[in-house]
Amino acid sequence: MITLNGVTKRYGDTLAVDGLSFTARQGQVLGLLGQNGAGKTTALSIMTGALAPTAGTVTVGGHDLLSAPRQAKRMLGCLPEVPPLYDEMTVRAALTFAAQLKLVVAADIPAHVTDIAGKTGLSDILNRRIGNLSRGYRQRVGLAQALCGDPEVLVLDEPTNGLDPRQTAEFRQTLRQLSRGRTVIFSSHILSEVQALCDRVIILHHGRIVCDSDLKSLQHAGSLRLRADILGDAGPLLPALRGLPGVQRVTRLPDAREGSVSVLLEFRREGVPQKALFTLLSGLGMPLLRLQETENSLEEIFLQVTAGAYPKSQPKD
Repeated sequence: MITLNGVTKRYGDTLAVDGLSFTARQGQVLGLLGQNGAGKTTALSIMTGALAPTAGTVTVGGHDLLSAPRQAKRMLGCLPEVPPLYDEMTVRAALTFAAQLKLVVAADIPAHVTDIAGKTGLSDILNRRIGNLSRGYRQRVGLAQALCGDPEVLVLDEPTNGLDPRQTAEFRQTLRQLSRGRTVIFSSHILSEVQALCDRVIILHHGRIVCDSDLKSLQHAGSLRLRADILGDAGPLLPALRGLPGVQRVTRLPDAREGSVSVLLEFRREGVPQKALFTLLSGLGMPLLRLQETENSLEEIFLQVTAGAYPKSQPKD
């Protein structure tokens, strides 16, 4: 639905983004991550046509964003980090104006505005001035504006920035419902939010893509992590666990119950480390109470990728 091919942006001698190439298909929710200055906002600005690339192309639904901007931008909805709102307008007037800009048929605009307001939780405040709204409602108005014209691609830059936990949860639920059938690309520094909403992650580092993977595969890459609750004494157990073949790290966790030891074991992904663990515990006479594979957290993955210590993943489309 939206494709970047070799997109590069220079500001004098500064290279902001360097040869970005990927495709986000219809119905996919893609999280764009990176440290401050990694090029996220520049990339999003180029995707929406707010900024022209120095080199490369962006196509939306097959329409080139530079050579056919009218057709491409009709398929795009954009929510910047700070929504561009007119405080003196009512919510209804702002959405009506946005629908006119998206060339919605005039006779259809009232019903279109009512529908979008219902989807974004704004039905009860359509006649209120935007300047009198809370930060959470202002963000909803920004999202509603992005939905005017029923775009097939939504591009969101830090959509929950500044919201309190309740507002964030409500906004996340709204976005989850609206993403069905649409392509959604958004950046966020809240990794738990990306983990909750996205099915694919791209991580930028110094303007380049250093990781592009579906979230499930990414969480199961790297080390095999096993949480084990073992009945026995930590004294002889921990050194024995550290001697297991392929073990990389043994971390003691708060014990689940009296007389037991809880540990997080990290293994290289080779062979069947569970078998060696069972054999060891049988020899020690220490029963295994629980064994559970745990996923790598997105925070751990992000830190390892940007440090260059995580396996490179293959681009997905």
